[in-house]
Amino acid sequence: MTPRRLERMDRNEYIALCDSKVKLVRVEHGLSQEKMAIVLGISKKTLVEIEKQRRSLGWAGAVVLCTIFAESEVLAGVFGGNSVDIILALAFAGQPLKQPQRRLRRRWWSDILRNDRFVIQQNILSQHYRLLDTDGQRVMSSFDIDDMLPLYNGSE
Repeated sequence: MTPRRLERMDRNEYIALCDSKVKLVRVEHGLSQEKMAIVLGISKKTLVEIEKQRRSLGWAGAVVLCTIFAESEVLAGVFGGNSVDIILALAFAGQPLKQPQRRLRRRWWSDILRNDRFVIQQNILSQHYRLLDTDGQRVMSSFDIDDMLPLYNGSE
């Protein structure tokens, strides 16, 4: 079975595709309806209605879903990889996206702890932490470093 090719997608089709995959993304990530609702910033009742195809995420909710779950295999199978380019194309409707010129390159992360498997970094502005593997892939994010220590120390 080959993936379906999308022709000139519009926002409504994008939203409908996201609506149809919410439950699969939730199951893929092992989340309860309650936790998924919290992650998406909606009520559990709204999530249940979306999963039953009685309500819609809408544009903002679809963008949130695809942003938070950017590495989802379910969504990648629908959009052919990360959907950021599709989001930008739909948001700016074919107009050039002007990037601000960078004059100063800031370093936003400071290394806090490092071992042979992981590095824990802290954001200098928000003060939240991230746990990265040796390939630089984010494994976990939290505002409490204690949440990461069991995995960092290999006891989880």
